[in-house]
Amino acid sequence: MKRQSEYIKGKIHDVVVKPLAKYLDERGWLAELFRVDEIDAAHIPAMTYISMTQPGVARGPHEHADQTDYFCFIGPSNFKVYLWDNRDDSPSGGIKQVVFAGVDNPVIMIVPPGVVHAYRNIGIENGIVFNAPNRLYAGEGKKSPVDEIRHEDEAGSPFVLD
Repeated sequence: MKRQSEYIKGKIHDVVVKPLAKYLDERGWLAELFRVDEIDAAHIPAMTYISMTQPGVARGPHEHADQTDYFCFIGPSNFKVYLWDNRDDSPSGGIKQVVFAGVDNPVIMIVPPGVVHAYRNIGIENGIVFNAPNRLYAGEGKKSPVDEIRHEDEAGSPFVLD
């Protein structure tokens, strides 16, 4: 993967950001997080998990060599999501994209391998994020190396959250 010292703002090729529709009625709401008929076969989930992130806390930046993440930002807080295209063969290499997502803008976000990503809870409540990656964490039976290239503690890293 390439490493740039500076990234410029733009839209990253192959990153999908689409509204997450909430269907409201007198009982509350329902949202379809995943439909097999609306996703490329290469992105079909192998597992799912949900995480809670406290206000002000960030997760990442990191990237995957082979894994595609399928995030759903639904609330009850808001997140600032950071993406950097770190792929050698991408038409949007060197681009940084920022997306605001969560309760005020519920979205599905598909992040392909080689796109460095991070998010910070910018709200005042705990935030929930659902992920359905297309690879098992640590492989079958959790016996393989984790597909994660971490950048959080790299000196001089260009992957900086503001």
